[in-house]
This record gives sequence, structure tokens and C-alpha cells, in this order.
Amino acid sequence: MVEMKLVYTGEKHCEVTHGPSGTVIETDAPVDNQGRGERFSPTDLVGAALASCVLTTMAIMAERNGIDMRGATAKVTKEMNPNPRRIAKLPVTVHMPRTVPKEARVKLEASAHACPVHRSLHPDVQAPIEFIWEE
Repeated sequence: MVEMKLVYTGEKHCEVTHGPSGTVIETDAPVDNQGRGERFSPTDLVGAALASCVLTTMAIMAERNGIDMRGATAKVTKEMNPNPRRIAKLPVTVHMPRTVPKEARVKLEASAHACPVHRSLHPDVQAPIEFIWEE
């Protein structure tokens, strides 16, 4: 169990403190929903959580198999559904370095799709993962 504490600081901003580490992040409402868009919005954090979970889960699998995937990158794009207001799409593109052997690709891709955030998303949220392997 991980506890996070939040404080509303005004003007649609929140401070979020991660209990175990004390790390603080701030959020803001997006411009299209009465905010100033000065920080990650709560729904932006869902996209960031998905992409970082994909890379982290792949890294766990890679390390177990002695594979160095440093330099891997991910990009996620969040698309909102206007009515009801919710996340509609979170497509993720993962770029993998050439240091990853071809025979490891299937396992690594499977691990990405098994990441806990991906599995936790509502089935109505489209979250395809595209992999680009450097040759």
C-alpha cells in the first residue's frame, strides 16, 4: 500500500506528496477545462503513468534476461472525449535501442501489454502500444 497526500492550493492547483519518498508534484486543470494548463492535469498523469509503466515493466523483463534497454523512449498522446468528459485514447509509441536482441522482442512486447496501468484502464479507453525497434 502506498499513501499519497494532496493539498488543494487554489486556482485549480493541487500538490501531491508521495508518502514513501516525500517527492512532490503539482497539478493544474487543463486549459480546456477552466485551468491554466501550467502543470500536468490529473488525466495527463494517467497518460504519463501508462507510458512509464510500459517502460518500467519492459525494463524488469529485460533485466531478468540480462538485456540492456537503456535509451528506450516512449511517447503517449492523450485524447479526451468531450461528453462525458473522460480519457478516450492513450496511444503509446515505444522506441527500443538496437542493443536489444531480436529474439527478446516478443517477450518484451508481451510484458508491455501486461503492465499494471494498462490492465487497470477501463476497456473503453483505447490504449494501443506501437513498438519501433532500431536496427
